[in-house]
Amino acid sequence: MKALIIGATGATGKDLVTQLLTDDTYSEVHCFVRKPLPLSHPKLHAHMVNFDTPEAWADLLHGDVAFSCLGTTLAVAGSKEAQWRVDYDYQYAFAQQCKANGVPTFVLVSATMANAQSKMFYNRMKGQLEDAVKALGFSRLLIFQPSVLVRKGSDRKGEQFGLKMIVLLNKIGLFKRYRPMPTEILAEKMLSAVYNSPKGTFTFALNKIFEL
Repeated sequence: MKALIIGATGATGKDLVTQLLTDDTYSEVHCFVRKPLPLSHPKLHAHMVNFDTPEAWADLLHGDVAFSCLGTTLAVAGSKEAQWRVDYDYQYAFAQQCKANGVPTFVLVSATMANAQSKMFYNRMKGQLEDAVKALGFSRLLIFQPSVLVRKGSDRKGEQFGLKMIVLLNKIGLFKRYRPMPTEILAEKMLSAVYNSPKGTFTFALNKIFEL
C-alpha cells in the first residue's frame, strides 16, 4: 500500500510515520512537508511543498490511503485567520485533491466536540472541516476526535494545563471518557481502523478510540 500524509512533523504525524515505516503492509510513505524531515528510510518519500499552492503538487497525491494530521494553535498561528488557513484550508485542499485523484481512504484527525454550529471558533472550524470532507464522498472516511493528546516534549502550556486537570479528574472518577491519549496510541488506532473498517464514513470519538 501507498500512504500519503500531511502533518508529518507534528506529534501525531511523527508517530504515524514511524509506525508506517515499520509496517510491511505499506511499501511507500509519502510525506508532504514545509521543512525537511530529520528522517531517512527506503520507504520514505519527503516532498517539500507550499501548502498555499496545492495545485503545484496535486499530481503527487496518488495512493491507497491519505492521512491528514495537520494542525496548529491560535497562539502559534497568531490569528484566527492564520489558524483557519492551516487547520481548514490546507487540510480541505489536500482532501479535495486526494478525492479527485481517486484515493479511496481518507483519515482525518479532528478534535473532541467538533461541531459546525458551535459558538467556539476552534470547535466550529473542526466541525465545518469534517462536514466539508464528508461531502467529498470518499469510499471510506475515518474521522478521529481524540481528547487531550499527550505529546512528547510538548511546550503548549494550555495543553499541559488541560492534561493535568483531566488526569486529576480521572483519578477521582470523573470525565473518564475524556482520558488523555498518547499520540503514539492515536497513530496505532488510526492504522488499526484502516485495516478493520469497511467502506463508509466512521467517526471515532474520545475513549472509543482506545477500543479499536
